[in-house]
Amino acid sequence: MQKRITSAAFALIFLLIGITSHAQDGWISLFNGKNFDGWKVGANAASFTVVDGTIKVAGPRAHLFYEGPVKNHMFKNFEFKATVKTTKGSNSGIFVHTTYQEDGWPSQGYEIQVNQSHTDYKRTGSLYNVVDVKETYVKDDEWYTEYIKVEGKHITIKINDKVVVDYEETDVDKREGDMKNRFLKSGTFALQAHDPKSVVFYKDIMVKPLTE
Repeated sequence: MQKRITSAAFALIFLLIGITSHAQDGWISLFNGKNFDGWKVGANAASFTVVDGTIKVAGPRAHLFYEGPVKNHMFKNFEFKATVKTTKGSNSGIFVHTTYQEDGWPSQGYEIQVNQSHTDYKRTGSLYNVVDVKETYVKDDEWYTEYIKVEGKHITIKINDKVVVDYEETDVDKREGDMKNRFLKSGTFALQAHDPKSVVFYKDIMVKPLTE
């Protein structure tokens, strides 16, 4: 009996080690589906609400920044994905390598566009103002996956597993004006409320940190 208990205990320990290892190497959720624990928004905070386990974006310009414990909200190399749904005429965005600011458009990092039918021609998946996607790969009112990978100076963006941007950063020293501080270094993620007419939903917001 003692040997059986010991064997079972060792099996449980190895199982727990395996689970822990998988958790460390796999995808980590950044949004609990209940509230904004681990997130921070400055001006126009009411533009973000939690509705049926999703983040509903609807209201004047605002940005919701991840400020939680994962990697102390400081990411360099990573894979990121979110399940997104736009409504007709909506515009939003996902910022990477950015930092919290109280108001205005984020001045740090890159914006990855969320837009199927807004008047802005730069469509979903665009690395905004750097590699602009003109094609529309998904429809409004349908859930889709937006995936972003940053490794070194390379950015890959996929929409429903289709690569729409494959970009190597090489021209930072030539950037001016609003683009001067938009380059890869490290930082957090942010979701954008673009304007009062834009209604967008996010869920299943996940990150997979990569070796730095």
